[in-house]
Amino acid sequence: MHFTHLHYLPLALPFFSILVGIFLIVAVLLYLGTLRYAYMHLGVSRGTALLVLLASLIGSYFNIPVADLPQRRIVEVPEISFYGVEYAVPVIVQWSGTVIAVNVGGALIPAVMSFYLLIKNRLWIRGVLATAGVGAVCHQLAHLVPGLGIALPVFVPGLTAAAVSLLLAWRRAAPLAYVSGSLGTLIGADLLNLDRVRGLGAPVASIGGAGTFDGIFLTGILAVLIASLFEPTDRSGSHPLSSAGGRWPA
Repeated sequence: MHFTHLHYLPLALPFFSILVGIFLIVAVLLYLGTLRYAYMHLGVSRGTALLVLLASLIGSYFNIPVADLPQRRIVEVPEISFYGVEYAVPVIVQWSGTVIAVNVGGALIPAVMSFYLLIKNRLWIRGVLATAGVGAVCHQLAHLVPGLGIALPVFVPGLTAAAVSLLLAWRRAAPLAYVSGSLGTLIGADLLNLDRVRGLGAPVASIGGAGTFDGIFLTGILAVLIASLFEPTDRSGSHPLSSAGGRWPA
């Protein structure tokens, strides 16, 4: 396998452009201060939030190979549609096997960010419970798509993570939503299905890549935003962090 075959956008260009557009909208809202409370609840600054989202978009192009599955021959197609979304895959007529890879933007960056939030907010027990809940839902709804690998409905990770996090940690739902949405998707949809991708004819099975990247990326926006909007305010009607210097209330 040529090294360049590992690097490709996880979505067809029109759909990837939609994610870029969402990022630009979020960037403008953050600049205007509209989403300031959402990311204060997440526990990162406005600049860090933008950097993480931008790095996720750029990093989605890169896959790091970690293992090879036995040799197979397939006829590949350039784009595969799933739930109305077109995913891009490498165009290879004959392939010597399936490479298991880790996507930088869809797996590595969200995982590092998730562990940082777990440590910062001391959410270990609730983090495990929420991740298990999201992982179970993602595992049930994940589909094995020939030529692509593992695919998941786009909004499942974010919506499920927001709901579970609000139930388990009302005042700290934002960081818990990011953690459970990211790790739950990676574990439930990708890792628990790796033993089933061998017969799908996919040249690259990317953990956090094609099929799940869009859901993981939107989790960083949708789950955090939903969780923050529904977090409680104090008696004066102001946001609990507005008078606490961005720190969690005791």
